[in-house]
Amino acid sequence: MAAPPSTATEGLTIGRAALRHLHTSLLRDASEHAITILQDAGFAAGAGVYQAFCAWLPDHAGVARPEDLDAAQLDNVLTEFFQASGWGALTVGPVGRAALALDSADWAEAEPGTAQTVMCFFSSGMLADFLGRLSGAPVSVMEVECRSKSDARCRFLSASPETLNGVYEQMSEGRSYEEALGG
Repeated sequence: MAAPPSTATEGLTIGRAALRHLHTSLLRDASEHAITILQDAGFAAGAGVYQAFCAWLPDHAGVARPEDLDAAQLDNVLTEFFQASGWGALTVGPVGRAALALDSADWAEAEPGTAQTVMCFFSSGMLADFLGRLSGAPVSVMEVECRSKSDARCRFLSASPETLNGVYEQMSEGRSYEEALGG
């Protein structure tokens, strides 16, 4: 058997229906562990998504490596990549002084109007690993708005673990994430 080409990636397409079925099965059969399992699985998937991004860049963004991207290109490049990969369109922008918001009105993991809380746990894990690799530093991701709970968009906050821990604590005390981030 021949070795796979060097441009092969760890990426694998499972489809929206499979991801939603995974959600349903875990929430039904392992509800007390579902969130952790989905986040962990998403984090493990981040390496493959990042590898697929690296393979995609030369033909679609005109750069050989993520480090070669200009910061001004990042929003458009991430939108094009995640949309082409089937996740949905993203916009990226700052929130306050210490976080980025990744917004999507069509994010694949969300199932509009089906939940009382944010539900894109797999995506939160995947984006944490992906963005950590992209930035070269540990990154946490927390979803704060979700189409599954009838919000207009899914909004993921990305920041250092310390920053998001502080945001989470302040949100637990009743403050909004915008207040917690000073934005």
